[in-house]
Amino acid sequence: MSIISVRDVSKDYLLGKTQVHALRGVTLTVERGEFLSVAGPSGSGKTTLLNLIGCVDTPTTGVVEVAGRDTSRLTERALTDLRLHQIGFIFQSFNLVQVLSVFQNVEFPLLLQGGLTRAERAVRVQGLLEAVGIREYGRHRPSELSGGQRQRVAVARALVTRPALVLADEPTANLDSQTGQNIIDLMREMNRKDGTTFVFSTHDPKVMAHANAIVRIADGVVAGREPVGAMA
Repeated sequence: MSIISVRDVSKDYLLGKTQVHALRGVTLTVERGEFLSVAGPSGSGKTTLLNLIGCVDTPTTGVVEVAGRDTSRLTERALTDLRLHQIGFIFQSFNLVQVLSVFQNVEFPLLLQGGLTRAERAVRVQGLLEAVGIREYGRHRPSELSGGQRQRVAVARALVTRPALVLADEPTANLDSQTGQNIIDLMREMNRKDGTTFVFSTHDPKVMAHANAIVRIADGVVAGREPVGAMA
């Protein structure tokens, strides 16, 4: 059963007086439990596609369905609920809350969700900080961290709610090769153990090699989809 259905989606932006066609008639289906890479050069439309699937943006034309729901028909509250309970998003720009500590940034989605005790939240947050290699930085503010460390905080925050779907925009871009490998291993473990669906954009062939399929995008058009077989 598909968790994402993108049908004939286009997205146009105005850049000054110039209309930019970021996506042109894109159709894409992602099944539950996939580990999918979206590959393409800068400016190809990868980030735009992830933003539409993640309910961060809306298409100019076409339909985006996530977890069986047409996102264009949802109220703002329903969209917020979908993002909070179904989707984890690893942004290229991190989107961390500067006034909160690392621990508080990762804990924040759990507070919004509710349902866990303070002790349960602490165990889950500390476990993820450990998994991404920044447990000792829990009391630091984002401004005190390197770009790579902030990337790891963003990864932990996206995974902490154990969402059904994780969208990751260049998740290893700011990381050294070993840390990047650790992050991909963590994501694959969640994919195997919990059936979490991952859709991630990347330039890195080493990261692409871990996907079970690669969707190639160029000039806002899906150029093809190919199996990788790395999940066997």
